[in-house]
Amino acid sequence: MLEKIVVDGLGETERISPSFAHFLYRGESGAGKTENTKKVIQYLAHVASSHKSKKDQGELERQLLQANPILEAFGNAKTVKNDNSSRFGKFIRINFDVNGYIVGANIETSDLLLEPYNKYRFLSNGHVTIPGQQDKDMFQETMEAMRIMGIPDEEQIGLLKVISGVLQLGNIVFKKERNTDQASMPDNTAAQKVSHLLGINVTDFTRGILTPRIKVGRDYVQKAQTKEQADFAIEALAKATYERMFRWLVMRINKALDKTKRQGASFIGILDIAGFEIFELNSFEQLCINYTNEKLQQLFNHTMFILEQEEYQREGIEWNFIDFGLDLQPCIDLIEKPAGPPGILALLDEECWFPKATDKSFVEKVVQEQGTHPKFQKPKQLKDKADFCIIHYAGKVDYKADEWLMKNMDPLNDNIATLLHQSSDKFVSELWKDVDRIVGLDQVAGMSETALPGAFKTRKGMFRTVGQLYKEQLAKLMATLRNTNPNFVRCIIPNHEKKAGKLDPHLVLDQLRCNGVLEGIRICRQGFPNRVVFQEFRQRYEILTPNAIPKGFMDGKQACVLMIKALELDSNLYRIGQSKVFFRAGVLAHLEEERDLKITDVIIGFQACCRGYLARKAFAKRQQQLTAMKVLQRNCAAYLKLRNWQWWRLFTKVKPLLQVSRQEEEMMAKEEELIKVKEKQLAAENRLSEMETFQAQLMAEKMQLQEQLQAEAELCAEAEEIRARLTAKKQELEEICHDLEARVEEEEERCQHLQAEKKKMQQNIQELEEQLEEEESARQKLQLEKVTTEAKLKKLEEDVIVLEDQNLKLAKEKKLLEDRMSEFTTNLTEEEEKSKSLAKLKNKHEAMITDLEERLRREEKQRQELEKTRRKLEGDSSDLHDQIAELQAQIAELKIQLSKKEEELQAALARVEEEAAQKNMALKKIRELESQITELQEDLESERASRNKAEKQKRDLGEELEALKTELEDTLDSTAAQQELRSKREQEVTVLKKTLEDEAKTHEAQIQEMRQKHSQAIEELAEQLEQTKRVKANLEKAKQALESERAELSNEVKVLLQGKGDAEHKRKKVDAQLQELQVKFTEGERVKTELAERVNKLQ
Repeated sequence: MLEKIVVDGLGETERISPSFAHFLYRGESGAGKTENTKKVIQYLAHVASSHKSKKDQGELERQLLQANPILEAFGNAKTVKNDNSSRFGKFIRINFDVNGYIVGANIETSDLLLEPYNKYRFLSNGHVTIPGQQDKDMFQETMEAMRIMGIPDEEQIGLLKVISGVLQLGNIVFKKERNTDQASMPDNTAAQKVSHLLGINVTDFTRGILTPRIKVGRDYVQKAQTKEQADFAIEALAKATYERMFRWLVMRINKALDKTKRQGASFIGILDIAGFEIFELNSFEQLCINYTNEKLQQLFNHTMFILEQEEYQREGIEWNFIDFGLDLQPCIDLIEKPAGPPGILALLDEECWFPKATDKSFVEKVVQEQGTHPKFQKPKQLKDKADFCIIHYAGKVDYKADEWLMKNMDPLNDNIATLLHQSSDKFVSELWKDVDRIVGLDQVAGMSETALPGAFKTRKGMFRTVGQLYKEQLAKLMATLRNTNPNFVRCIIPNHEKKAGKLDPHLVLDQLRCNGVLEGIRICRQGFPNRVVFQEFRQRYEILTPNAIPKGFMDGKQACVLMIKALELDSNLYRIGQSKVFFRAGVLAHLEEERDLKITDVIIGFQACCRGYLARKAFAKRQQQLTAMKVLQRNCAAYLKLRNWQWWRLFTKVKPLLQVSRQEEEMMAKEEELIKVKEKQLAAENRLSEMETFQAQLMAEKMQLQEQLQAEAELCAEAEEIRARLTAKKQELEEICHDLEARVEEEEERCQHLQAEKKKMQQNIQELEEQLEEEESARQKLQLEKVTTEAKLKKLEEDVIVLEDQNLKLAKEKKLLEDRMSEFTTNLTEEEEKSKSLAKLKNKHEAMITDLEERLRREEKQRQELEKTRRKLEGDSSDLHDQIAELQAQIAELKIQLSKKEEELQAALARVEEEAAQKNMALKKIRELESQITELQEDLESERASRNKAEKQKRDLGEELEALKTELEDTLDSTAAQQELRSKREQEVTVLKKTLEDEAKTHEAQIQEMRQKHSQAIEELAEQLEQTKRVKANLEKAKQALESERAELSNEVKVLLQGKGDAEHKRKKVDAQLQELQVKFTEGERVKTELAERVNKLQ
């Protein structure tokens, strides 16, 4: 009922002026979002139909109502909470013309979220009966809905064949070959069915799955797939095929519903999307759904809290801004922020392009970039299964990043995709027409191998990940929602038992508290939730104040002030803004009630006037009837008097004869009139035939115009698609252009920097030329000292030879690794200082010859020291290589020992399992013997009961015997027959005594024997149990010892591996430093040769 009131209000708004509005249905799974969506569509189809006068609905309204059953049949599933849970989100847009009638609709859906299930393997766990629903009836309803939607039979058959093909894909089974990891297909029956249904070659299909062609460099090679890769390819193919079929179905429904493209037409949008999901462990799909709900909740908060209060301030109403603490932007930035630091989606996209990236490296990067974010948390314990936590508005959600990179890339086997594109079935080939834009497994591998840190920006136009596409779709949806008038409908689930009439208060309050509904009620109570424009308020409620507003034109605000004064409202219940009147909650409803009462009084008065008028009119008619009756009665009485008068009889006979001549004249006139009528009829028939031909021409022209209109509409749709593609291409080109502009700016800056350096170099050249002139002037002086310089050079060469011998001797002395590293670092610092001094000497070569000689000596000394350090480093590197080889040998030995210990541990575990099996057998025997003991005890009890019964019979017989004896004593003098009877009785008694004694002995013997057997069995079982306990204790001790030994060995292996890594790192570092020293040595040699050449020139 509430939805009917809201939709009625929207409908009235739509009729007044073209506008755009939408409903946002939100809530948990099973709260009734989909059902409420269907009710709203049914109501709109009823009240906004252009066929109200007809009994049947129009074709468009029927198609609009039948769109939901088709989408639910292919996109819904049964869950624990909901028997008809939507597995996709949809945005239904219903278009209205200027008169407020439905003229078209379209549906936007998000991607299906399909999960793999285990005769049809995909449906093995899905055969669940729902009370009150039959699969056969639902299938017939779906097919009838397709017929109403205008889907032809061949397309329906193609649709069903694709579904059968997807189910048969689930039946394909792969096995791993014995000697290799290559997958094989032992039975290709399901593959043959798939190939037949999808119109492809079974051999090519099998080859494309097991050994697809993959591009390596410029060549294509056949690569064998493993069982896991083949299973992944089949599941990805099934998902992609079903997704394309669902997209085609949505496109086909939109084509049937989209009847108009009129300008100025308004629409009402209905958004039905999945609610917030919090499971024990959540994956990439839950992150996308929760990200969408964060954005929608932000829109709700912005509309309810921020825009509401901003409107108060804009209208000039006194209001203190209240911060409800519902800012969701930090959490949204954590997910979607592109940079500074990048969000989770951006990091996921970036990680997809890095070589050898894994889910673990992605999680590490997320923790590194967002570890300090207030909405991000790490798992508390190391044993937690979750990788990271995000604090959403609905609570903390744990996420497990398993296969996120693969889900984000969503690759397909492009061999099979190309095969399906070339299918003989037109429907299948149409589904796979976008095969050129598919990213194959080999392309993803190639991107990962050649990816660079800057390649992500350049390749963004080539391929978009699932996260990017989802983010763009959500941005478009949010832009549409922000540009319209939102109406939030919060669906509340009353209980989790699916019971009618039961309400769980805590569950309802938790939903209201998490979704901001309580804060919305709070601000509605504190603020003024109802507002009406001045003109509308005056037009609607002027009936309550008929004499308050004087005649003539008056400003709307002033008129509203006068009306409110006349209504005598409390000043605290309303506020008058710049363009609207604001009321507190309930005031407008009270005014509506008063207006309804006033209208009721007016209608009652109007009805009284109408009834009075009708009654007076009926009374006057009755008076006329009475007068006419009197006149008729009077004439009848006069006629009765005249009918027997002779003159009257003569008059009645003569009068017809007088009319004969008149009748002939009238007959002639009638015949002439008949001729004229016939002529007119012929002319009308001729005109009618002409009009029919003209109508046929008009109908033909109409059909041509309709065909042209349809063609224009299709062309318009194609143009829209082309425009969308062009805009996307334009955006890509603009991004590329921005990148190129940035590069151009960088190149310009580099060019300017090079020009500045060029100027500096020219200045240096001029300075060097001046210095050369000075040196030329000083050359003559240098020639005089040439002889002394040569002598000194010879002496320096002799010193070099001596120092080389000393270096050879020092190279043989070995020290510890730490001492040599310290010496190396000290020598390195000295070399750096000397390199600086060399640079200074190079820049100041115009100094005196004495300075030149000093520089030569320093260079010689430096060369000697460099040679010394080089030889030391070569010795160090050889020692490090030897140590690494020794460590590798130790690691190999430890691995062999570890494997032996693992084998021993496996053998011990096998023995433990055998002992456990023996123990279980012994326990089983004990249980069997205990059951036998209980049975024997029951038999014993039954025997005791029978023995007691026999003793009772014995006592009874003894009593009878005593009675017989007394009778016998009383009847001593009886007959011989009585004596015989007595003897028989005595014999029977003796026989019974013997039988009782024998039975008692046998029972006692059986009981004694059973007790002995039972005690022996118990003793044997106790011994076996003690033995098994001792064996188990020994095995557990051995197991613990082996496990501790294994842990120690693994720790030793880890330590050795770590030492190996450290040694390798040190070796690489030493090699790098050695290379640097060699470069410096060569530079020193070059400087030395240059100085020698200059000295030669000066000579």
